[in-house]
Amino acid sequence: MTDISSPPTNSERPDGWWRSAVVYQIYPRSFQDSDGDGVGDIPGITRRLDYLAELGVDVLWLSPVYRSPQVDNGYDISDYQDIDPLFGTLEDLDELIAGAHERGLKLVMDLVVNHTSDQHAWFVESRDPASPKRDWYYWRSARAGHEPGTPGAEPDDSPAAFAPSAWTFDPASGQYYLGMFSPAQPDLNWETPEVRSSVYEMMRWWVGRGVDGFRMDVINLISKPAGLTSSGPVDPGSAGFMQIANGARLDEFLAEMNREVGLEKNNLITVGEMPGATVDVARRVTDPARHELNMVFTFEHVELDKQEGGSKWDLADLPLPRLKGNLAEWQYGLAEAGWNSLYFDNHDQPRAVSRFGDDSPEHRVHSAKTLATVLHLHKGTPYVYQGEEFGMTNAPLTEIGHFQDVESLNYHTLATAAGVTEVEVLRSLTRKSRDHARTPVQWDDSANAGFTDGTPWFGVNPNYVGINAEDARRDPASVFAHFQKLIRLRHELEVVREGRFELLLPDHDQLWAFTRTLEAAPAGDEDQPRALLVLANCSSTPADLPADGLPGLAGAVLVLGTHASAPEEPRLAPWESRVIQLG
Repeated sequence: MTDISSPPTNSERPDGWWRSAVVYQIYPRSFQDSDGDGVGDIPGITRRLDYLAELGVDVLWLSPVYRSPQVDNGYDISDYQDIDPLFGTLEDLDELIAGAHERGLKLVMDLVVNHTSDQHAWFVESRDPASPKRDWYYWRSARAGHEPGTPGAEPDDSPAAFAPSAWTFDPASGQYYLGMFSPAQPDLNWETPEVRSSVYEMMRWWVGRGVDGFRMDVINLISKPAGLTSSGPVDPGSAGFMQIANGARLDEFLAEMNREVGLEKNNLITVGEMPGATVDVARRVTDPARHELNMVFTFEHVELDKQEGGSKWDLADLPLPRLKGNLAEWQYGLAEAGWNSLYFDNHDQPRAVSRFGDDSPEHRVHSAKTLATVLHLHKGTPYVYQGEEFGMTNAPLTEIGHFQDVESLNYHTLATAAGVTEVEVLRSLTRKSRDHARTPVQWDDSANAGFTDGTPWFGVNPNYVGINAEDARRDPASVFAHFQKLIRLRHELEVVREGRFELLLPDHDQLWAFTRTLEAAPAGDEDQPRALLVLANCSSTPADLPADGLPGLAGAVLVLGTHASAPEEPRLAPWESRVIQLG
């Protein structure tokens, strides 16, 4: 059996290297401040490269660091080929790339090309109706019979993600432009060939600087439905954010991007964020034979704890069978063609240990470990979000003045105006706000958790005194140590990377159980295991193993466990997980 007790190492991998990789997401604003202004920056990331190498991850994904007015924390880009002074300079980024490569780490940039900032030079020029860039964006006249700029005159009824309407009137040109997220984020018109060629040119420029891949923000929105692909009137009833997703030319655009940028040719990692993507869409987009993307971020599993048909703020309980069944559906759906991305945490989600686990002092460590075990033992590429690797929790945000995110503040304004009580609004915000993911990383127990010598842009979670990276690094039983072992398992074991997935006990409301199996041991390494059983008690009470429904455990070996239990022990403690090599 492979020894997983020593720290994991990184190595260069052949084609398809991302199938055995683990990606670490960095939200730069909250990662590490180097100059005392209270905002995380690129030199701060460089300062922490040894920590990331010690963790054992293979790829660093940076949320946007481009020049931006920061209306949506950098997802409103005004210059794709410059760095916002808030985060540093291009030279700082070059040093980060070089430092990462020296440590065997690859670096992925966030690509936001469904929309730009309204301050991008392309959009500024497009506001002139005579400009050759007019059709680089979606410009439409007022609804028939309505005075431009008056309520109800918007071309259709589509809402924006962060505003009541997706259409904003521009008095200078007398028309409306489309911004599916906010008025500060106008959507690019990918039907225009010059838009696509300019995006590809920009991507090639980044590849030339040493970037190893791209995470593509809401990339399935770049192909819009027929009503928006011409300059004619649109259907006034075509409301609904998701109605514009997964358009007819999506595959064409992605294949063209792959070819023109040389994504496969340069062996780059590509992951597309695709809200509303189905299993069928994801399988098609990630099928290697189609030459589009390596993998996609899906949203179904992080939308299960809301009421059916409601918004993310309409809270609902999430029974375990529903969560594990959804992930299993994606495992089966992408088993023969395509590839899964695996995540619970990211910059848009509350902390997993608080959301899906139990962040109480009694259970936080074990539930963080168990959630990680379940996720990393699925088939696909795991993503670790900063702080997840040592069990950071949701912050105690209890009043509206504690929140900063535009989505949260917009919801508060709209919901209270609609008559929802302050208590109900805050109940939703304290559970689901994106702000929970954006509190500064808790590096140690010094002032401001070691994040900054100045005043942090967002308050540090006060539990940093007991939950921080430095303490976790020194503790061999910590969440951090457990993540190291999980990452090493993926690097070392073919069955973790490529084994067939089978969900067991689908209706059990405490146990998450599944197997990973290979038809044969890897060539030249007959000692590698061919079958693993993962058992996880995802509850805060003990769970007995059922008499049937699980493989026999005679001759089984414990590969990794959260507790000192034997593989065949018939009861799992609260939030106990075991990875078992079957005989």
